[in-house]
Amino acid sequence: MSSIDRADFFAIQRVVEDWAVFRDAGMFDQLAALFHDDGRMMTTWSQVSGQEFAELTRRGWGNGILVNHAMSGCHIDIAGDRAVAQTKVTIAQRASIDGVLCDAFCDGRFYDLFERRADAWKIVLRHPIYERDRMTTASPGAAPVLDAELLESFPEGYRHLAYLQTKLGLTVKRDMPGLMGPEVEALYAQGAAWLAGADA
Repeated sequence: MSSIDRADFFAIQRVVEDWAVFRDAGMFDQLAALFHDDGRMMTTWSQVSGQEFAELTRRGWGNGILVNHAMSGCHIDIAGDRAVAQTKVTIAQRASIDGVLCDAFCDGRFYDLFERRADAWKIVLRHPIYERDRMTTASPGAAPVLDAELLESFPEGYRHLAYLQTKLGLTVKRDMPGLMGPEVEALYAQGAAWLAGADA
């Protein structure tokens, strides 16, 4: 890797890592600034601009909807002023289900389209890939009885997270990409096209 590529890699990696810190610490103005003006954020519960996502997250924070993101390995492909980053992430969300405090954990990746404009690397698209999830009670004791039909109506990769979010009153998108399948293959194709110069 050349010194120029190395500098670009670390600049992109910093944005990736700052996103998790700003999002989880309630630093919403800084979070919005990580996106280009036309940048978009896709989640199970919203598909909006980066700025709208920051504002929705601010409102959720005020209503006690808190989510944590633990980031690990990051792979970045760079082509000129464009890049695709894939970063391992575990999403954790806590909520009460039928009076029992529960934690939903989802392992997956953030799949990001980046572009350098005016010497700044920022996000054009962040799209999670949901690979595997689970739910536990926050404390030992009684567990809620889950509605099996509702649980199985969501994709396998994020069904427990979706169940918990639905219990919070959120409307969950049911065709987000998982580890395998046409949705994730379409996302990979979009990333390859992005690096080749296509629109996001």
